[in-house]
Amino acid sequence: MKELKVVQLHKTYGEKTIFDQISFLIHEKDRIGLIGINGTGKSSLLKILAGIDRGDGDQQTVFYPSDYQIGYLAQEPDLDETQTILEAVFQADTPQLNAVRIYEQALTRLSENGVDEVAQQQYAKAEQRMNELDAWTIDAQAKSILQQVGLSDLTQTIASLSGGQKKRVGLAQVLITAPDLLLLDEPTNHLDYEAISWLEGYLAQYKGALLVVTHDRYFLDRVVNRMFELSNGELTEYKGNYENYLVERAERDRIDQEQESKRAQLYKQELAWMRAGAKARTTKQQARIKRFDELKGSLKQGTQEEAIELDFDTTRLGKKVIELKEVSYQIEHQPILDRFSLLVQARERLGITGENGAGKSTLLNLISGYLTPQQGTISIGETVRLAYYTQQTEAIDPEKRMITYLQEVAEEVQRSDGTTISVTELLERFLFPRHTHGSKIAKLSGGERRRLYLLKLLIEQPNVLLLDEPTNDLDIATLTILEDYLQTFPGAVLTVSHDRYFLDKVAEKLVIFNGQANIDTYFGTIEEYLAQKKTDTNEPVKEVKAVATPVTKEKTKLSYLEQKEWEVIEDEIATIEDKLVTLNEEMLHQGSDFTALQMLQKQIDEQNEQLEERYARWEYLSQFV
Repeated sequence: MKELKVVQLHKTYGEKTIFDQISFLIHEKDRIGLIGINGTGKSSLLKILAGIDRGDGDQQTVFYPSDYQIGYLAQEPDLDETQTILEAVFQADTPQLNAVRIYEQALTRLSENGVDEVAQQQYAKAEQRMNELDAWTIDAQAKSILQQVGLSDLTQTIASLSGGQKKRVGLAQVLITAPDLLLLDEPTNHLDYEAISWLEGYLAQYKGALLVVTHDRYFLDRVVNRMFELSNGELTEYKGNYENYLVERAERDRIDQEQESKRAQLYKQELAWMRAGAKARTTKQQARIKRFDELKGSLKQGTQEEAIELDFDTTRLGKKVIELKEVSYQIEHQPILDRFSLLVQARERLGITGENGAGKSTLLNLISGYLTPQQGTISIGETVRLAYYTQQTEAIDPEKRMITYLQEVAEEVQRSDGTTISVTELLERFLFPRHTHGSKIAKLSGGERRRLYLLKLLIEQPNVLLLDEPTNDLDIATLTILEDYLQTFPGAVLTVSHDRYFLDKVAEKLVIFNGQANIDTYFGTIEEYLAQKKTDTNEPVKEVKAVATPVTKEKTKLSYLEQKEWEVIEDEIATIEDKLVTLNEEMLHQGSDFTALQMLQKQIDEQNEQLEERYARWEYLSQFV
């Protein structure tokens, strides 16, 4: 079995420790989701595993077999601009992929000039090589991947592609090589819903291992079987998908809070003793003072895990917010809007989604005034205070310090209850520790800059928010708090997004761009819309002749023994669940005792199997109660 091992990886950037002696193992067929707030080192870890970067020091920290292949998809793939899509996706130096590339090139030349003898000879030679290497299966798989990610014209040069198209080329490139370990950094960015659904199914059946960084929580829930969380230089592992992670993380936080409360109480007792004027005259007193200092240092002082709670006062919106009447707009003769009308009211929760390049961002640019409609009118209410979170962060002086950047907007912000909150406290609540507030913006990662940019817009206290693909750059922790903030935001919110989870949480009405100014409106969640769309497009079921089958009496009630089983089954389920809670708590207190951890994990697995059996049985019996 092929495995990759990381042992005591340490990495720093300036004064910041990214990885503090972290170790882990990636097994064959692992599906691992890597999460953490922006700046904790998710992309850095992928680069180290891919061999692009390395940890501090000369000691080797990443180990794998000599024949172990690793494929890496960066957030912005490094592609040769002079190559065609065909050359880029088949550039891996293996005999079969070389044969496929040569064959596809020969096929293209032959299709362009079928009577050219040279083209005929090249095609015949390429076809023979495909037969010799039995490369036809790879060719078929490659074409299927290219089609699913939306790449049809393989003769296009990389230089002619948009950023989203380049990302899809990079994804196809790494999937086609089928390595032992796939490292994917935000693979769902720039993919439509059908492509994401296909990718979920493809990765679920992938023969190798997977380590993926993504903000798409539905994707994590459907694909992964392990979770890695990076925080404060440490890596914590969780078994299961994103939902399992949330359950276990909540339980860990509960235990941590209990322990923290006990330490805080002890700290208060020690503080009272110190303030009573104790002098370090005896060995016993010296020991107690030392213990006080250690206890003081161990207490959490607003760590990065503290929840962000945002509550800003906003100007009340009038009845008129935004109205589009018969608006038309084209880009290079491609229709984006065709006599499109839209009324946005106070507390509107509008999700704008659909095909890439169909005009979603254009709609926001028209509403914000960045663009002017070619026909029709757009009117904005007099009470509207609009903030526009664009896909590109505004130009910021890299030498400017974070605190200064925000204080240029306001020193403090008024909350809905009339109290105020300082910019310093807001930075802490937005996952920027106090000791970083004086840092220059040049030192921030791309994701951290986006988080700071979002906070600046919210500090301006708008009553209408335009959000253009916020999930592309924000981490899950920030998104969760933003979603919670939008739930109580008293104004209107218009969001462009492909993130199904985010849309389902924040949007009540959808505007779906299908291309060529074809726009649908749907009241409900994106998951409901996609399910309905799938049902509507299904082919009609072929009529089949009825076949006589024996008539059996349908079961309508529980037998005597089943009734007895039903009476106790819920108590049995509760007992197993309590046992799992106890076992998980024991896991947290074992530290680095791997033998004890393995025994506890075995018990947890056994209890989970029993729980699944009991749930399945409960579901069956409940039909007849």
